[in-house]
Amino acid sequence: MILDLSDDTVLHELWTVQRLAYAVEAEIIGFDGIPPLHESLDELRACDETFLGLYDEEGLAGAVSYQLDGSTVDICRLVVHPRAHRRGIASKLLDALPQGPQTVSTGTKNEPALTLYRRRGFVETGTREVAPGVTLTDLSR
Repeated sequence: MILDLSDDTVLHELWTVQRLAYAVEAEIIGFDGIPPLHESLDELRACDETFLGLYDEEGLAGAVSYQLDGSTVDICRLVVHPRAHRRGIASKLLDALPQGPQTVSTGTKNEPALTLYRRRGFVETGTREVAPGVTLTDLSR
């Protein structure tokens, strides 16, 4: 389901899940400078990304956002509420993305995310340093 960020309730749910999810990643990679972790509600609302969300009985369980670059789907964010980990939410969100070539980046030390992407057919295309001692791994499929 497409998330309507002009709806304050939806925006706040997404912002909350995003902060919780990126706090887990920050712990895994040992770096809390992940930009969405510090994003304001207004900044999130203003981002130029399309968001898809998946709800469960407790509310928003996860979301994925993307931008189209020609026919390439650039996955910008994939967040799952910690209470919903290991329930297939991330895979379902990836399945909901538009067809076509896809790209994504994640922290090189984020082994759970790398494992997910590899299982979903992504291959590593490179790494880049984003802060001293912190690298991202780029993947595509």
